[in-house]
Amino acid sequence: MKVEEPAPRQIDMMRSAIARRAALAREPHPEGVRKPSLRLFLAELASLGRGKKKPIVVDKAQHPQPVMLLPGFGAHPNRMRPMADALAEAGHEVHEWGLGLNLGPNPQNFAFLMRRVGTLARQHKRPIALVGWSLGGLFAREIARREPDCVSKVITMGTPFSGDPRANNAWRAYQMVTGHSVSAPPIDCDFTAKPPVPTIALWSPRDGVIHPRSACGWPGERDRAVAIRCAHLGFASDPRVVAEVLRQLDAED
Repeated sequence: MKVEEPAPRQIDMMRSAIARRAALAREPHPEGVRKPSLRLFLAELASLGRGKKKPIVVDKAQHPQPVMLLPGFGAHPNRMRPMADALAEAGHEVHEWGLGLNLGPNPQNFAFLMRRVGTLARQHKRPIALVGWSLGGLFAREIARREPDCVSKVITMGTPFSGDPRANNAWRAYQMVTGHSVSAPPIDCDFTAKPPVPTIALWSPRDGVIHPRSACGWPGERDRAVAIRCAHLGFASDPRVVAEVLRQLDAED
């Protein structure tokens, strides 16, 4: 069977896309914009080789509810499995976001998420809570801002919703993978605007990827901010984070 070779126009488009992504990845870090130190970033990489943490004791939820978990950039929902299992054990009905690996926003996957949240809210006959890790938290905030009747609360974990979008060690990788500038996402959004639902920001002073101030935010950008001393990569499974998410889900706002 003969395999057709790409047409010259397709080759030119591929070359143009590669060149654009390479240029985005080479952009200099803006002066005056702080990011986590190299020491903290290297500690993130070291955390990948550590063994599993001890499981936490899960108490039954006072207010069982439907919850959707949204993974971080470059992460698959499986990375959030420890949290999903703990929330389910507590009595919550846990849903994945339904998009597999998180490779950034585009009009199609964001429209899918909007429909999915609306569908789940109708199925449960109540709004659902959104728990988003890093970039997943930006999706969660924007969905809740647009469809507050479908969302009961938003919990972000190491999510860069405040300040300059380059106040982190991941923005060049993000631009290279997505093909667009971190300051010009392909959907109309306002990540700093607090959604009109209870919004809780979990952040860490030990975060080696996202600057703590960016993930903590300022009053007016979220309702509560809770510091947890964990690595950025630990937000999906650290027992302290899981315990805090369970507490925040039970909180009556």
